[in-house]
Parts: sequence; structure tokens; C-alpha cells
Amino acid sequence: MSLVNKMPALTIVLTAACAGAALGLIACSRGSAKADASSIPAVAVRLVSATVADSPLEIAAIGNVEAIASVDVKARITAPVTRVYFAEGQEVKKDELLFDLDAETWNRQMAEIEATIAKDVATEKQSEANIVKDEVTFKNAQLVANRAKQLKGEGILSQEQTDQAVTTAEAANASLDADRATLESAKAAEKTDRARLDETRLLVSYAHVRASIAGRAGAIAAKEGSLVKENDTTLVTLLQTSPVYVSFSIPEDVLPEVRRYQATGSLRVSALAPDNRESSGTLSFIDNTVDTSTGTIRLKAAFENADRVLWPGQFVNVRARLSTEHNRILIPSQAVQTGPDGKYVWVVSGDSSAAMRKVRVLRNYTPPGQIEQAVIGEGINPGEKVVLEGQLRLSPGAHVRPLSAAPGA
Repeated sequence: MSLVNKMPALTIVLTAACAGAALGLIACSRGSAKADASSIPAVAVRLVSATVADSPLEIAAIGNVEAIASVDVKARITAPVTRVYFAEGQEVKKDELLFDLDAETWNRQMAEIEATIAKDVATEKQSEANIVKDEVTFKNAQLVANRAKQLKGEGILSQEQTDQAVTTAEAANASLDADRATLESAKAAEKTDRARLDETRLLVSYAHVRASIAGRAGAIAAKEGSLVKENDTTLVTLLQTSPVYVSFSIPEDVLPEVRRYQATGSLRVSALAPDNRESSGTLSFIDNTVDTSTGTIRLKAAFENADRVLWPGQFVNVRARLSTEHNRILIPSQAVQTGPDGKYVWVVSGDSSAAMRKVRVLRNYTPPGQIEQAVIGEGINPGEKVVLEGQLRLSPGAHVRPLSAAPGA
């Protein structure tokens, strides 16, 4: 057979071989695609179930502890400090002796005034004795003068004799008036000296510096031997630590709720110190104006603070429970994400695929001993599984592989 006759057959064979090879390549490509799709790993995430529970309606703020009373103890006389009766940082009681000042000058003045008063009393007694004597003398002189006048009328005594008797009576009366004036003067002098004595005693009492309130003593500014000036040197500052105020601010839109609950009774307020010890108090003050620069209003709560958990100047976390809402849907706030359209969560369905779900978050709150919870208004049903960790690796429809539950979830 010639070469020309063999060409068609060879062409058919090559064509068939090429077609078979092409079909083989297509089949291999489809098989590889199926293998790649099945080999995509599931995204490892932590899941948590949406729960239904009672949710307290609370206001939370940062508060500052304030002493109800703060007193700068100052000297009321100028004198050296002779003794200090307390230690810095000590709790002192009201009227407890804190300092002694040198009162020697006023003690000497008291002795001099007491001697002057004794002299005034002696003068009074002498004047009273003179008055008694002069009263008798005047009475006799008056009788003699009256008798002389009678005898002159009868012609027995002369005018000169009568005038002499009358003059003697008048002199006795003048002496009596003088003694009475001396007595009044001595009494006035005694009264003045006793007032001076009381004043000096008051100054002596100022030498014993006492606590005007019960509280905690600060640093002692005047040591023994220091000269302190009247109403100038602060010896120590006392802060009343029981009870105390905690001052905090809340948004103005919460004020109507606070006033409504305050009107129905005492609104309880809790304060959590940095060492996680909690104290309970009562709302005692609502300011009379809203701060226009911040849109907040200032409140104060009174705390008994018998165990001295709260410290003046300290910052604490403040919570006030207004009411409790029942059967609210809760999820950890960590599961809530924020996107261009608002809040959303990743929800995992029964086939372990993830989907984005828009939610409405009413507020956040932290139950005691748990992580912060988001109170959901709508978007999630009770029992649905939401992604707590691993959201950044998810895409709509992605399959997930649940990990063990997160601690505290």
C-alpha cells in the first residue's frame, strides 16, 4: 500500500488519541476541584448559647469617695506645743485630747486676777460693815437734829446749836451714801475681774486642743516644742471616714428614672473598691442642675463605711439598681460585633454553617462573678448558638468547628 493511501487512517488515529487525551484532562480537572472543595477546613470557633434570664436595670458610673466632714485643727492661742497625744493616721474620737500647749502665761494671769477678786470681795465686806455703822450713826444724828429743831421751836436751843445738829445728821447721811457707792464700785470691780478670769480660763482651756469631730488624723504639722500661732498654723487635718459620701454623675436622660425610683423609697447604691470589696449605701443627694458641658447630673450616696472599706479621695465603681426586667435574652457582649449597618453577631445553624445576624442591643451589664452580658432586644432567639471567639476568620456560609466553652461564658 502506498503512503498516500495510509494518511487518512493515521489522521483518524491521531484525532482519536487527541480527543481521548482532552477528555482525560477534563476529567482530572473536575476531580481536582471536587477534592479541593472537600479539603477546605472548618473554622475553629467558640460558641455560646443565648440564654433567657432576669436582667437588672442598673446605672453604672465611676464615683469619688468624699469625707462628709473635714476639719483643719488650728491653735486658738499662740504658744509652744508641749505634748502630742496621738499618732499620724490614727482614728480619733470626738473631744479626744490631741495637743497640749504651754499655758504658763495665762496661768499666772489667772492667779493675779483671782487675787484681785479676793481684794474686791474684801472691799465689799468692808463697805458693808461701814454701811451698817453709818446707818446707825445717821439714825442717831437724825434723831438729834429733829430734837434740836423741836427745842429751838420751844426757845431752849439757839439757832447755832440747831444748825450744828442738822449738819451732823447730813454728814452722817453723806458718809452712808459714800459707803454704799464704795460697795457698788467693789461689786462692779469684782464682776469685771470675774469676767477677766473666765476669759483667761477660756484661753487656758485652748491650751488643750481636742478633736471637734471623730475621724482619721492626717500628717502632724506641729511637733513637740514647735511654736504655733493663733488661728494660723494647721496642726493636723481630721477626715470623717464613717460615714462617707460617694459622688458620681449620670446621664441626664436617666434622671427621670432615678427620681421616679427615689420617690418610691430609698434607692440603694453599691460601690466596688479597687480591692473588689463592695459596700452598700443610699442615694442622699441629687444636684439641682445639669452640667450643660457634659450632659450629666451629679449625685451623692451616703455609705456607713463602718469597716473603712471606702477611703476619701478614692475612685470606685458605682452601681444603682433601678428595677429588674424579666425574661431577657442574654449573650456575652464579646460576641457582638459592630459593622457599617450596626450591631451584628455570627449565628451557627444546625448544619454548622455560620451566618451574620443583625441584633439590637438594649444595654450591657456585668453579673457578679461573670463576664459582661449584652441584653438583646431583637435578632436572636433563646438557645441559638452564637460565635464568641473566632469571628474574624468567618465568612457567610463558612463551616465551623466548635471548641470547648470559654471560661465564664
